Amino acid sequence: MPVRRHHVLLLAWTVLWFLLVEPSGGFSWHYLRQGEELLFSDRPDGGLALYADHPELQIGPVSLAVARLFDPFPPHTGQLLAEAVMSGLGLAMLVLVGRTAARHYLGTGTNHRRLQQRLLIAGLAFIPMWVEVSVRFAHLDDVLALFFTTLAAYEVSRGRAALVGVHLALAVDSKPWALAFAPLILALPRAGWPRTALWFVGLVAVAWLPFYLGDLNTMAAAKFTIPNQPASALRWFGVTDPATPWWDRPAQFALGLGLGSLAVWRGRWPAVVLLGADARILLDPSVYTYYSASVLLGTLLWDTVGQRRLVPWWSWIALVALYGGTLFLPSDPARGFVRLAFVVVSAGYVLLWPTRQRGRGGDGSRRVARQAGARRRTDREPAAA
Repeated sequence: MPVRRHHVLLLAWTVLWFLLVEPSGGFSWHYLRQGEELLFSDRPDGGLALYADHPELQIGPVSLAVARLFDPFPPHTGQLLAEAVMSGLGLAMLVLVGRTAARHYLGTGTNHRRLQQRLLIAGLAFIPMWVEVSVRFAHLDDVLALFFTTLAAYEVSRGRAALVGVHLALAVDSKPWALAFAPLILALPRAGWPRTALWFVGLVAVAWLPFYLGDLNTMAAAKFTIPNQPASALRWFGVTDPATPWWDRPAQFALGLGLGSLAVWRGRWPAVVLLGADARILLDPSVYTYYSASVLLGTLLWDTVGQRRLVPWWSWIALVALYGGTLFLPSDPARGFVRLAFVVVSAGYVLLWPTRQRGRGGDGSRRVARQAGARRRTDREPAAA
């Protein structure tokens, strides 16, 4: 894989943010350590009883298995290594998004230098929020969910049905809320849907069913609640419950899946991740800043793959509104209103605003099929962004 100038710049930007944030990093790493120790222990509240006895550990088994890799190191060293690896995954995701864009526009006469510039500008907005989730909070589960989702988007551009299902399943097995990104399956040619769905459902079942069969009380983990923060967008809907309403999680999934499916039907599959993330921050009762990393991945994909403008406005709008709003807005209701406004405006834009798809008309699945044909006619990777 060739190293390009914008890759070096993004690497330097990542290192800078890593050094700034790492001294106060690892806020939630202890949950990963606790979870992996319980999962691989013979304690009565561990093993397959993990989620039944510890519903607060809303972490997928794949994430706990990966966290186990850092267990042989001293605690601080293991945490530092995990934060460095997670930061590196952010850079890998930027390269993957660039290659996804190159594939998506294969054969359209796209200027790849402009594409690289667009990726660089969007990446400068993405990295601060990525370091928030990977270093400050050290949420390995969210990191892996977004990394596997990025791999799924890349495989969509290549038309590889089985790998799309595998990566989406691993995302859900890392963090359940990644289910909102499942409409990426619909962006594939229709003939590949059954194969993709089989891999997806099968691998999700392999990861999660043992816990439900091993301890039927695992069902209770889905009812785990968190406080309804005053700055949540839920407050603007008149939801004043002190904790997560019973309908909230199902509504998040339904809204994310519905909006993502609508985006694919509109021929805008690169918007699926943004819309799924929008549904999460709109209806989630909590307002942790690391939630916005999923939004920034969504805007990165939309700015780089979904439209052709040189300046990736949505990545910077998301950073200023969601991260800057958290830091500088004076009141909780104002922060909640900004979150609500961002979701409404960004979702409306990606679904309804006219986009320029020169030379690649039609719906998402037909476009992917044509790109697969173009890929078979060339022996080399397109110029990567």
